[in-house]
This record gives sequence, structure tokens and C-alpha cells, in this order.
Amino acid sequence: MRINHQETIFSIIQKRINKSDSLGNVVGEILSISQDAVYRRYRGETQLTIFELEKLCGHFNISLDALFGLNKNMVLFDFKPLENYEFSMDVYLQGLLDNIKHLKKLKNPELIITVNNTPLLQLLNYPHLVRFKLFFWAKTYLRLKEYENVNFEYEKISPKTFEIGFETLKIYNTIPSKEIYDIDLLRGFAREIYYYYNSRLITDPSYAIYLLEVLDRFVDHLKAQAEAGKKFVSKSEAPANGNEFEMYYNEANNGNGSIYYQSENEKGLFITHNMLNYLHTSDETYLDDSYQVLKKQLANSSVISSSNEKERNNFFFKIKSNINNIRKKIEADLD
Repeated sequence: MRINHQETIFSIIQKRINKSDSLGNVVGEILSISQDAVYRRYRGETQLTIFELEKLCGHFNISLDALFGLNKNMVLFDFKPLENYEFSMDVYLQGLLDNIKHLKKLKNPELIITVNNTPLLQLLNYPHLVRFKLFFWAKTYLRLKEYENVNFEYEKISPKTFEIGFETLKIYNTIPSKEIYDIDLLRGFAREIYYYYNSRLITDPSYAIYLLEVLDRFVDHLKAQAEAGKKFVSKSEAPANGNEFEMYYNEANNGNGSIYYQSENEKGLFITHNMLNYLHTSDETYLDDSYQVLKKQLANSSVISSSNEKERNNFFFKIKSNINNIRKKIEADLD
């Protein structure tokens, strides 16, 4: 199949812009051409010159080797550099919502997800946990300057933030998914809460206990979904049909988290090497290799949704025990 490279490069540029401006404005300014001229190139009526291609690839940091397949060992990924936007919970969640809306529009989409410590889409059931996780990544892992001298404290979730997260969750729940969870599920999350408590990075130490209690409730909700084999919003009942949720337990470690999606008209892969600027690719060769690896991971994992009650109960018991042990440690210290 012949690849339309001009279509590919404009697709990448649109994702990099992410509705912050129009394609005509941005590309027109870079190439010093009119908006009409930009859209003629966008529609394929006019071919990009080699000089225009060089300017666009240089501006958006796109590899020509990967774009044209000159080096079969290279893969073209797109992502949003952290320096290009001011991070906030609203901005991050809006990015998730835009992506999940796109997946929902595909014909018969389905997901294969490998969870490394934290299932972020599932975590949307509990917005305060999402807020802590994003704060931790921004301050402690990525050391963003605006978080340098700021401690974590309770803050009411705004209606706008709640609605963005809830809409994302509802759409995710409608897309069938196979999800692979490993032995370290939420262990890192619980340690991060304790680390903030122990380092006095939480303004109110008792809020650390509250977060662990909510994390415990999240585990109960995840288990309820596994028992039903259905995805549904916390505090609601499992639907009678649809919303398929296949949960797999992998005794090894998943490494990086990933979201592979496929449909009748499109497929792609998100790699969450960190939570804030995840990578995305639609490279056919890489996707085929990744799909084969994911199938092997599924084959080497145990299904713990709908059946296999003993293994499911044991898996969730260990997770809850770890969370409760950390909570009791903080309670004893506060006493």
C-alpha cells in the first residue's frame, strides 16, 4: 500500500497543534504562504516543495527518515513537548478526552491496555486520586518549575474539571477492552502517598490517610468490575450487557504502560512512558510487532474477570493489604 506522506505530515502537525490554533495560521506563518495555499497543500492539490517539507519537519521536530521509511529501524512517534504548554489538570484531561472521543468515532474500536502501576482511565472514577497522581508526576518526577515550592493540599475539584474527567470515563467505559494488570498494581501509588506524607509535602498529614482510604475504595470498584466482566462508573450498577471488560493478571511486570487500539478503519498505539507527554504512533510495522507482543502477554496471563474467583480474590487481597498497611503506619505515627 502506497503511503501518502503529505497527508501523514499534516496529520502529525494537526495533533501537535491540538486545536490551539488553526492549521492555516500555523503552517502559513511557518512557510510564509496564504491560508488558501496551506489548505491546497492539505487537500493534496499542491505538493509540498522539498524546502517547505524541510521547514515543517524542522519546526515540528519530525524525522524525515521515519516519515519516508528510509530507515526501517526507526519509528515515527508524535507527542506534545512539556515546554509547549502550561500543565494543569484541565489541560491534561482535555487531551485525554480528545483522544478517547477520536477512538469512539472509529468503526468498532477495541482496546488492549497494559497497566504499569496505575490504570489512569479507571482512576477517573475518583478525581482526587487523579489530581494527586498528576501533581506527583509534575512536581517530583518531571520537576516542573511551577510546582517547585508548592505542597500538595486538598482542593475542591471544579465542575469543569469534573465534567471533562467524567465524560472521558463514560466514553472509555463504552469501548470494549482487554487489560493486563501486574503484580505491582497501585503499589507505587500507595508509596507515593506515603512519601509525600513522610516528606511533609502534604499540607495536612491526615489528607494522606484520606487518599489511601479512597485508593482502597478504588480497588473495591476495580474488583467489582472484574467480577461482572463489565466496565461501569463507581457507585453505579454493572450494565446488563455491553461495556466488555476482560481483566488479565500477569505475574511478571508490564514495564511501560500502553494503550493499543484497533478498529475496522484505524489502529495505533499510545505509550505512557510518563503520564504527561505520552507517545503515539500509527507506524504499521511497529504496530504489528506490538500487537504480537501483546497477544503473547495475554496468552501468558490469567483471566480474572467473570471467572477464576480464587485467583482474583487473592490478587485484590494483596493490593488492599499493602494499602492498609501503609495507612496504619501513618495512623500510628500521627497518634
